Amino acid sequence: MPWQPSPGPGSGAAAAAAPAGPGPEAAAEVLRSAPDRLHAHIGGLYLLSPDGERLELAVTLGAARQFTRPWQRVGITAPVPVADAVRGGRVVWVGGAEEMARRYPRVAVAMPYAFCLAAAPLVAGRVTYGAVFLIWPATHPPEMSTGERDRFAAFAARLAEVLAEAALAGRPVRAGPRPEAAERGTTRSLAAMVARLPEGVCDIDLDGRLTAVSPAAAEQLGEPVGRLLGARPWEALPWLRDPVYEYHYRSAMISGQPTSFVAWRPPDRWLSFELFPDPSGLTARIGAADADGRDRPAGPPADGAAHTRPGALYHLLHLAGALTEAVSVQDVVSMIAEQIVPAFGARAVAVLMAEGGRLRIVGHHGYPPGLVDQFDSTPLTEPTPGVQASTNPVPAYFENRAELERLYPGRQETQDGMAAWAYLPLVTSGRLIGTCVLAFAEPHRFDLEERAVLTSLGGLIAQALDRARLYDTKLDLAQGLQESLLPRALPDVPCLEVSARYLPCTEGMDIGGDFYDLIPVGPDSVAVVIGDVQGHNVNAAALMGQIRTAVRAFAAADADPSTVLSRTNRLVADLDTGLLASCAYLRVDLARREAWLADAGHPVPLLYGPDGRAAALEPIVGMVLNVDPAADYPQVRVDLPIGTTLALYTDGLVDTPGADPDQALADLTATLARHGGEPLDRLADALVDRAGHGEHRTDDVALLLIRSVPR
Repeated sequence: MPWQPSPGPGSGAAAAAAPAGPGPEAAAEVLRSAPDRLHAHIGGLYLLSPDGERLELAVTLGAARQFTRPWQRVGITAPVPVADAVRGGRVVWVGGAEEMARRYPRVAVAMPYAFCLAAAPLVAGRVTYGAVFLIWPATHPPEMSTGERDRFAAFAARLAEVLAEAALAGRPVRAGPRPEAAERGTTRSLAAMVARLPEGVCDIDLDGRLTAVSPAAAEQLGEPVGRLLGARPWEALPWLRDPVYEYHYRSAMISGQPTSFVAWRPPDRWLSFELFPDPSGLTARIGAADADGRDRPAGPPADGAAHTRPGALYHLLHLAGALTEAVSVQDVVSMIAEQIVPAFGARAVAVLMAEGGRLRIVGHHGYPPGLVDQFDSTPLTEPTPGVQASTNPVPAYFENRAELERLYPGRQETQDGMAAWAYLPLVTSGRLIGTCVLAFAEPHRFDLEERAVLTSLGGLIAQALDRARLYDTKLDLAQGLQESLLPRALPDVPCLEVSARYLPCTEGMDIGGDFYDLIPVGPDSVAVVIGDVQGHNVNAAALMGQIRTAVRAFAAADADPSTVLSRTNRLVADLDTGLLASCAYLRVDLARREAWLADAGHPVPLLYGPDGRAAALEPIVGMVLNVDPAADYPQVRVDLPIGTTLALYTDGLVDTPGADPDQALADLTATLARHGGEPLDRLADALVDRAGHGEHRTDDVALLLIRSVPR
């Protein structure tokens, strides 16, 4: 039997010569030019969804669904190159596997191959249509040349123009069944030439299916040509079902580099396989390992168990990597909504947990407002699909509305506007803690591989959710303790305006030891204190509470600042805690409009005068508390004429990893100078927002402002 190609759509000269007007084919034609214009072998066109929340893969070059499945839909906030390109409005270049692992570890886990990648936003006029990415073989240099970058930018600009033209012509390119940008055909002379070769030759398309098999290849593989055509080798041939063989195929296609391996064909033969890829597929050359001169094992391989397909494994690893970034329960729900829902083409998600005999909704996304709330607090005795999945560790898949209504007639779940559902039990450490519901807007067929991935994903979600619940519980306890140790409100004091801010650390969940207080100590006197205990844990918070109580007691005894800090220092030493603490104590005489300041190793306060100038005070800074029980704390006088503002703060406001502390203090002083004349609340916001302190903090921040005003 001669070399036999499998007929397919789009092959032949007529199809290749068909003109492409505005529309999907025009976009595919531009993408098809990438190998010749830029020498890339794989690529894809992503379109921005109407709501702007995700990118959807519309056209591909040299990449079948099995490769792109984890990336069919990606959230616009996802840490992947195409999303970065759209968010940043720039070209993103990744120059190899090491750089990919460093910058985009989730992509590196799901695609553990050597390649270079570029992504660019597709913008025409003021409209962003999506993004394009291209992949180069691993032999490409780690940097793009200037000329190559210019050609890639021109390529992306032309693709954006095509999308704009298609939209203007009423034939917009849409996501959905994707046309392949690369097509191929065969000729009779080529078939005859290949049939004469003594070694076996096969053609494998982008989807991994055999599209042509030479007679010699069929003889080597031990199956007739008719049975092989249209099948994937690792599915048609039981002895090739080890995932290592499919991995070689995937590696060759993604990296663009030839590869080879040997495999045992029972009962008595080792075969060598050489794979030669290009953007349309690959050619496999098959021969006897002995004749090839290859090293091979001495005997047949040991029998092994069945394996999970690499495609499913990579997809699962991609989604598992996303869940590792979730910290709180809401983080888990958001990660499912942003990464998992788009990956499977779902429209909505709801996470339900069994608590106190009822089903509680802990988070949802994609449903109309108020719709999901009606399912909250559903008794676990009611026959609902959510209850069933939360009380029975067996997933349930409903591919259309009729299937759900047949098992649960009259249930409200069928009125949620969706057409297919996956109910995934959440099981961790042998405990069933709830269910995750993925809902689809259209009927959806769940094939075996997708069901396997979703079932495994339910376990990963359960673990992430269980960790997140523990985190949320500890965080609530820590924040409750912190809040109980800080003053709920500062007292009103004549002649003084007061404003305070406390911002907990945003990295991790440990409780801090920052504190502040305002203590009336007489008819015309008030004490102002701010401090910071070493560490971020419950011990630090407990010592903070003890120091605050001690300072209040010593202040009430009408002691001067030097005496208050000396007595507090001795008390902390007696506690034998081992923790250090800094503290600044200020006693304000409201009648004389002056203050006396003592400092125990604390950042010096800043003063903004009536003349509009700001500067740091220059007290004699004493030893931090709990170093020397006999330490002295000298005090200095500070004038507070009307219009003077004092800023007391903890080091979290100025200490940023990698920053120069002196420059940070200068910046804070400059901010005080610019905003010092504003109302105190606005001034406080300006100080904590400096350099992003309102959003990202590696330490707690406490700030206390006092301003001298007329009586």
